[in-house]
Amino acid sequence: MKTINFITGNKNKLAEVQAILGDTIEVQNRAIDVPEIQGSIEEIAKEKCRKAAETWFLEALGHDGLNKLLDPYEDKSIVAVCTFAFSSGPGAEPIIFQGKTEGRMVPARGLAKFGWDPIFEYEGNTFAEMDKDEKNLISHRYKALAKLKQWLAETYP
Repeated sequence: MKTINFITGNKNKLAEVQAILGDTIEVQNRAIDVPEIQGSIEEIAKEKCRKAAETWFLEALGHDGLNKLLDPYEDKSIVAVCTFAFSSGPGAEPIIFQGKTEGRMVPARGLAKFGWDPIFEYEGNTFAEMDKDEKNLISHRYKALAKLKQWLAETYP
């Protein structure tokens, strides 16, 4: 019997799909957060499906798998990038705030509490080996948010 993953947090939808497909297809459920986008019903369904597949792939690949992808390459340099957009309201052009932190991909070290923190090394320590305050002073997210914070202070004193 073929198995598919049905991505929903709605137990009633899951039960209905399992009742309809269950005699020929095993329906498993995965709770994966996917972003809400605007668009046609078809565009939204396709984008959610793409994001769920990417998330599933990265989960299955894991930290070791990500490292193996770089095995053929001597240079393990990577750049973490965070981008925030801010709009002051309808019709206003969004302003982009971007932060970047350069590092190296390394075998996992530290507690795996958040994303790829155990494999992103910055100046000798992985993000997972740093305490939260230390990481929050050098991370790509911090750098983007510091730019946003400064812009807000200057624009709305």
